[in-house]
Formats: sequence, structure tokens, C-alpha cells
Amino acid sequence: MTQLIIGILHDTRLLAMILAGIAAVATVFTLAMPLLASDPLPRRMKSVALEREKIRQRERERMARGEKVALRQSPKQFMQRAVESFQLNKWVGQEEAREKLVQAGYRGHAPYVTYLFFRMVMPIAALLLSTFYVFFVLQLDRPFTIKLGLCLFAAYLGMHLPWLFLKNKIQKRQLSIRRAFPDALDLLLICVESGMSIEAAFKKVANEIGQQSIPLAEEFTLTTAELSYLPDRRQAYDNLARRTDIDGVKSVCVALQQAERYGTPLAHTLRVLAQENRDMRMAEAEKKAAALPPKLTVPMILFFLPVLFIVILGPAAIRVMALQ
Repeated sequence: MTQLIIGILHDTRLLAMILAGIAAVATVFTLAMPLLASDPLPRRMKSVALEREKIRQRERERMARGEKVALRQSPKQFMQRAVESFQLNKWVGQEEAREKLVQAGYRGHAPYVTYLFFRMVMPIAALLLSTFYVFFVLQLDRPFTIKLGLCLFAAYLGMHLPWLFLKNKIQKRQLSIRRAFPDALDLLLICVESGMSIEAAFKKVANEIGQQSIPLAEEFTLTTAELSYLPDRRQAYDNLARRTDIDGVKSVCVALQQAERYGTPLAHTLRVLAQENRDMRMAEAEKKAAALPPKLTVPMILFFLPVLFIVILGPAAIRVMALQ
């Protein structure tokens, strides 16, 4: 079996066919995704409603049986044991990891334990896989130190894979919030000027902005809940700024804190901040548009120009070859 795998990996034609098939499937999948895409908000709201009814029924049954009710999601037992046995929370930044998980949308103790577990498992898995591939599959004619260096480099990459995954999730979430935040400020301004309280305004905006940005709707809903039960309302705005880690959101939170402390009117401040966030969004779009021509230079040189030369010079070359 090992020889068969090694033979497949050394067969360049077979690998080229496999890669071409994967590229074709990926192309079809990419072209079909916009046609198959749907609005996830109604489906998520329906699933949340159904899950809420299931949880309510299950908790009623537990309370009827006299069992202890747990409100937090518990991590997997083997992950919890591994994290506690190796004391991973001591050599991985606890507060920083929790903050980054919250910014990525993972809340509670279970995602934290899962993150620490994969920070431990991924380097070992990458080291074992790279060792098998380098020493038994490729059989490189290189010194042992170079092979060992490749395996250690793979283990180093494996250690950073969970962090890269988390960073990617944070960037996607921040991009969704950043795009929808100016519109959310406009809605918040309308609600405040109509006489709503700040809690009612956040709740209303969360219901309306969910079709554009689900992460922003979640953050506003959580802020509404914190404004209701936290003893210091300014702490709710601090939590919102820390969970999003976006400059525009931080400035709005500072303005809301000043309004809570000094009683200043919010309408003019929200109008100015909404215009600033809208200008920031437009500037970011202009920056991406200005960076597009340099990015297209290399693809044009590698893919467009050779094909263009073949189309232009191909008939002349065929005639010259025919005359000879």
C-alpha cells in the first residue's frame, strides 16, 4: 500500500490530472455559488426559534426532574482533560486568547478550551505528517539536518494554524461590521431623534441591520442586554468597543459614554460620526480601486500577453512554416 501511494505521488501525469480535476471542480463550484446563495438571516432566525423552543422544553423537563440546569456550554471532556493536564492556559496568553476569540464571535469557555487544545495538537500532527512525507514518501537525497529542519518548520506552521484561522475569522467579521456600521448609525440616529431610549434604539437597529450584517446585529443585541443588567452602563460600551476592535465603533462608544456622563445630546454627535464612518468606507473602497492596476500587472504578463501574442503571431508563423 505504501509503495502504491509513493508511486502515485511520483507520477507527474496522474498528479497533473488530479490537480486539473480539482481546478475544474473548484471553477464550477465558484461559478455556481452565486446562483445557489440565499439569504441566511431567515434560516438562522428560524433555527434559533426552533432551538429556543427545544431548549425551553428540555429545561422545563430538567427542572421538573429536579436536575441542575447549566446555562453555559461545556467543552468536550477529553479536550478539557488535555488542557488541564498540560496546563495550557499558562503558556498561552489567557486574556489575549479570550479577547481574540470574542472578536471572532466565539464566546464562552468551550471555544477557549478548543482553541488551546488545537494549539497543542496541530504542531504534533504537522510534525508527524511532515516526517512521514519527507522520510518515507519523498525520500529526499538531502542531509538529515535539512530533513529535520523541514519537519520542524512544518511543526512551527502547525502551531500557528489555529491563530491564522482565528485571525481570518476576525478579519471577516470586522469587514462585515465595518461595511454595515455607517448605515446602522443612520438608523440609530433616526431612532434617537424619534424619542427612543438608547436600549430601544439598539434593539431596533439590531433587528433591522441583521439583513446586512449578522455579526453587527449580534453585537448590538448583546450590547442591549448588557445595558439592561450591568450596574455601570459605560461598561457595556467598553465591551462593545473591545469585542469589535474597530476605530469607528470605538469613537461611537466614547461619544455614548460622554453622553451618559455629561448628558450631552446624541443626535448631532451620531450624525457627524455616521458621516465620518461613511467617508472612511468610501476611502477604503477608493484605496482598493487604486491598488487594483498594480495587482493586475503580473496576471496580465503571465496569462494575457502570451495568449495575445499567440493569437496575433500564430497565423503568420503557420504561413512561414508552410512556405518552408
